Amino acid sequence: MIITSFLRQTIAKSHQILYPATGRVTQTIRVPVTCLSRDASEGVKMSTLETLQFDNRILRSLPIDQEKDNYVRSVSGACYSLVKPTPVNNPVLVSASSSAIKLLGLSPEEIHRTEFTEYFSGNKLLPGSVSAAHCYCGHQFGHFSGQLGDGCAIYLGELINSEGERWELQLKGSGKTPYSRHADGRKVLRSSIREFLCSEAMHHLGIPTTRAGTCITSDTRVARDIFYDGNTIFERATIISRIAPTFIRFGSFEIFKTRDSTTGRTGPSVGRADILNQLVDYTIQSFYPHIDSLYSNNREEQVAAFFQELCVRTAHLVAQWQCVGFCHGVLNTDNMSIVGLTIDYGPYGFMDRYDPGHICNGSDESGRYAYDQQPSICKWNLQKLAEALSLCLPEEGAKKGLEMYDSEFQDFYLSQMRKKLGLIKKKLPEDSDIVESFLQTLHETGCDFTNGFRYLNKIDLQQLQNPEHIESVQECLIQECATPTALAKSFKPKMSMHQLVMFQALQRESPMLLLQLGITSEFMDNEMKKITEIEKTKKMNAEEKIEADRGLWMKWFRMYVQRLLQEIEGNDVSQIMEIQKERLEIMNKSNPRFLLRNYLLQNAIELAEKGDYTEVDRLLKLSHNPYSEEQSTKDYDEETSQRNDGATGVVSNETCLGKYFCRPPEAALDLCVT
Repeated sequence: MIITSFLRQTIAKSHQILYPATGRVTQTIRVPVTCLSRDASEGVKMSTLETLQFDNRILRSLPIDQEKDNYVRSVSGACYSLVKPTPVNNPVLVSASSSAIKLLGLSPEEIHRTEFTEYFSGNKLLPGSVSAAHCYCGHQFGHFSGQLGDGCAIYLGELINSEGERWELQLKGSGKTPYSRHADGRKVLRSSIREFLCSEAMHHLGIPTTRAGTCITSDTRVARDIFYDGNTIFERATIISRIAPTFIRFGSFEIFKTRDSTTGRTGPSVGRADILNQLVDYTIQSFYPHIDSLYSNNREEQVAAFFQELCVRTAHLVAQWQCVGFCHGVLNTDNMSIVGLTIDYGPYGFMDRYDPGHICNGSDESGRYAYDQQPSICKWNLQKLAEALSLCLPEEGAKKGLEMYDSEFQDFYLSQMRKKLGLIKKKLPEDSDIVESFLQTLHETGCDFTNGFRYLNKIDLQQLQNPEHIESVQECLIQECATPTALAKSFKPKMSMHQLVMFQALQRESPMLLLQLGITSEFMDNEMKKITEIEKTKKMNAEEKIEADRGLWMKWFRMYVQRLLQEIEGNDVSQIMEIQKERLEIMNKSNPRFLLRNYLLQNAIELAEKGDYTEVDRLLKLSHNPYSEEQSTKDYDEETSQRNDGATGVVSNETCLGKYFCRPPEAALDLCVT
């Protein structure tokens, strides 16, 4: 029914990092020259704060809540509620991404104006802005939670830049909305810095994501119980601006859900098929215009094609996460983008030591959102979206989309892994075994995931028959392997031995009850393996560990070298040199040198809480070129010195670079993000 080849072609064209959505803008938006400043570096006309070009189409296209007062309530028959941001005291700019700000058509020069922090903190509304909060539901940790919605985020409107691109702007942490439930609608400096930096870092890694324009803190204080132990502290209310083609998510389509058999909850607009159709039409017309036009005479095929393309986009997205070791942490249906972006950065993390069962979210007790579970969880979320769309999505179309998800994930993941390993000339059946064997060796040796891949670029194809050369590369990886102490520490189970024994008994007697608690047999097996690994590792001293690691890497490199020889088989010296050059270029663009590791983020947060924002800026700048071998903070340090006028001591380029690219210190294992 659906033309699969067409979908593949259109996805190849449209699956860019941020899917600029021009939708059905049928007339050219002409902006008076007097309203613009010029960005000298690119020769592009840019707007000022007062002359941004708003066109708030979503509020014209979808139903708005008729209640105008801002209080917590169930919102029926509407997709948005009009609400204004709550002002903060003395807003202060922590950091800004000029490249993200430019998406709005706003000149980066405007960042330095006093009014900038007033507008981007929510203290004042930009001219043309109409602020609102979005209503959505969600399956959280596998259970339908009913109405959720933008509890701390507020839509400011949609802007058209000089390229004709449409971008939605919202503030996160800007105060209470009808969807705030028991919360205060605020975010604090800790979580805001993490989301701001990771939004930009993911973009520069080449992974589809929402963007973040600014991070602004204030003197307004909010109460937080950080460790959930009754010890409340007061932290600074902080706001970030987020930018995306849209923030519509899977959960946006769940507001129509009928009563859930497990939780007994319904969506606030249950039975409103008219609004569901409005939302589906708006989404396809605005963000999948090629599908809208191709299937304009067949609605069922149109919705099926939309769902199938979303399945492919999501499969590619998750494959990219897996390839850089990114763990989202909270993959609920309300945190899944309808256009295939990474969205809502909370307790995320990039793996340091490779662990397929890595859990980045300290509150994910059952490991539902562990690293190796992400592909299956995203498919599960797509299944829930298919159920939400069942009134207009044919069953066969949904089934086809989910099948495409499986095949596209496997194909795209393997193609990316080949690039990471420098297998660029041939696609052989044994390649998947080489990938899995490499990952297994990373795991057994406790090798750093990011640096382990990066060091493979040291292999010279002309030196494959030289044992000393191969051994020198092996030694680089051995240096990235964990010590016995660090490895044992990393194997610490989520559950205590008492809990494990109790749940093992429950697993034998009532396995279905265990599943209802969100605990799978795989999770239990993984916990027991950790205990076994701890005991095994404790018996080793440092020298024995190094020798064991060397043996494991020698075994893998023998396999790898044989595969690389097949890459250059039949080529002369000059051709091998060209393959080596191409291989290095591809590998260096596929294996990042810099990632936002948790301990680097924590260091920046601790300094920022003392009023020093220089480390936030440094991490932002390093994130701009994550693949570069020439990465330097020299330019940044000069900028920081000027910005702070000597108020803070800037670490010299020579002394500060190392920690950003090396294996993290063992103390990083103590960090826990929830």
